[in-house]
Amino acid sequence: MERPTATAAPGRRERNKQRIRERVYQAALELFAEQGYDATSVDAIAERADVARGTFFNHFQRKEDLITEWGERRRARLKAELEGDVFAEGGEFELRLQRCMTVLSRINEEERHTTPAMLKAWVQAGQPLLEEPYAALIFAEIVERGRAGGEFAPDIDAVRVGNILRDTYLGALYRWTRAEEQRPLHSELDEILAIVLNGIRRSPGTGSS
Repeated sequence: MERPTATAAPGRRERNKQRIRERVYQAALELFAEQGYDATSVDAIAERADVARGTFFNHFQRKEDLITEWGERRRARLKAELEGDVFAEGGEFELRLQRCMTVLSRINEEERHTTPAMLKAWVQAGQPLLEEPYAALIFAEIVERGRAGGEFAPDIDAVRVGNILRDTYLGALYRWTRAEEQRPLHSELDEILAIVLNGIRRSPGTGSS
């Protein structure tokens, strides 16, 4: 039997490159939160990160690439936190949808100081239209499995429900970042999910698909 090839640890040069990239990224997020995305220049980011202007461009071709990086990191975190329990064998698919909303809430609430500025920049850059629909796909897969298992109504369109949940999540997130008196995000997401679940649950006496 062949042994799996071990992945080599990054060398010193690569580790240093990663540290500088992270420093630039974190400096940018700090400035975006403090003064807004539009008001923050590449020069200001380089100064805050204590690197040369050219070093910035070694890691990010444009300031807009920081928005992409932000979105990719959030998707990676969502995927990492959901893959194990959400897609495990078994039922209770309502609980799995609730788990998705809980993780989405926590990600945003833990990044409360940067989310408003980054979300505004994300919207201005057209990212909601270009977004990889990862959250919608997760929702749709759970709903489909719940439908097939008899927990949800047999005639629902899982893809449509997934898109509804993703779209209402984004709307709730946008309102949450703009509210003067902030209500916990998870409260609104729980209410949204409850409304959707009322519409997709299998009614007593409904035949299986």
